[in-house]
Amino acid sequence: MKKLAIAVGLSLASASFITSAQETPPYENWVGGFVNYYDADSEKPEPVGGLDKGRGFGGELGFRFDPSWAVRFELGRLLIDKDDNNRSALADDGTQLGVDAMYFLEDDVAYLFGGLREQSIRDSYRMASLGVGKHWETNSNWRVITELATYYDFGQGYNEFSAKLGLAYIFGQTSAPIAQPDTDGDGVYDAVDRCPNSAPGTEVDATGCSIDLDGDGVPNAQDQCPTTPSGVKVDATGCEITAVVQKDSDNDGVYDADDKCPGTPSTDKVDASGCSILEEKEVSVALDILFPNNSSVISNPDSQKIEAFVDFMRRYGNTTAVVEGHTSAVGEAAYNQFLSEKRAQSVRSLLINEYGIDGSRLKAVGFGESRLKRTDNTREAHRLNRRIEVVVSTKVETKVKR
Repeated sequence: MKKLAIAVGLSLASASFITSAQETPPYENWVGGFVNYYDADSEKPEPVGGLDKGRGFGGELGFRFDPSWAVRFELGRLLIDKDDNNRSALADDGTQLGVDAMYFLEDDVAYLFGGLREQSIRDSYRMASLGVGKHWETNSNWRVITELATYYDFGQGYNEFSAKLGLAYIFGQTSAPIAQPDTDGDGVYDAVDRCPNSAPGTEVDATGCSIDLDGDGVPNAQDQCPTTPSGVKVDATGCEITAVVQKDSDNDGVYDADDKCPGTPSTDKVDASGCSILEEKEVSVALDILFPNNSSVISNPDSQKIEAFVDFMRRYGNTTAVVEGHTSAVGEAAYNQFLSEKRAQSVRSLLINEYGIDGSRLKAVGFGESRLKRTDNTREAHRLNRRIEVVVSTKVETKVKR
């Protein structure tokens, strides 16, 4: 297997948690072993596919250099079974080497991780990893490891999955210092803060309570009229309230003072805040392509049906599609399975190469003769069964009209 030299600069989505008055979990370095269940992509390896589910085992070494962050190195062995439905398939085994950055959530309730894998199973594959796991404490030196992970291959676009169970020995613990909490961030520690929920930016005194020099109930930090005479009614900005005429500039039935969405179109139905009411609506598109007997050649690659399908995929960029290949029941079942996969792959390649659809959004699957559209033994039935079927749907929000 190729040597893996990886420099990981990984930025996971950071979460902001309120610091508690208890001690932060200690830093933990660990060494451990594991077994795992592995679900390989059925299209791997190209061109015939054939890998199925399998198992593995290995070891890992982790260094936790911060209460929230750690780096882990992993070396494992994979034993992958073949797909019994694919006569060309072969079982295979190989090694997998990886490195991950790990982010531990508050109180070590779980951790998120992401990194890279170098896998050698007949061919070499370089993949991104992403997952979630937990170290279950059994005593001061041992942890049970549980993880779920998904892998994406950079070269062929394979998607794979694994579940891990392991045991780790903890060493090199270093307790983090106890932090003095200041929940509202006003510069006064909670232990002496008499007003522990001060709003951000509020000017406070030594006890943590807001300063209000003119006594109008609006703290100085928010008071735009800091010298209001005593007894005068003020608004949220600390300024004297004067009589105003209620206006509804966009004529939506909600006064401007309460309208959070000014300028709403007159045709839109609005809620109590003056904002357009949205409803969720499902939109979908279907693609059906028929093939000549014993062929995977697309007769009309620029047909209006294909154009309509591509327009839908471009308009709704978050959708994915499974291209399903089918055959008639004429001939050997194994050959029909191979032909259906070839038809599905032919349509997938057309959408990628000719129409520019991202390959990660398309998956080709062959069903052979297992899903006949018609079961009678006629030419018309065979013609309709030699087909590709794709259905894609998604939900969009539309404005409710008056």
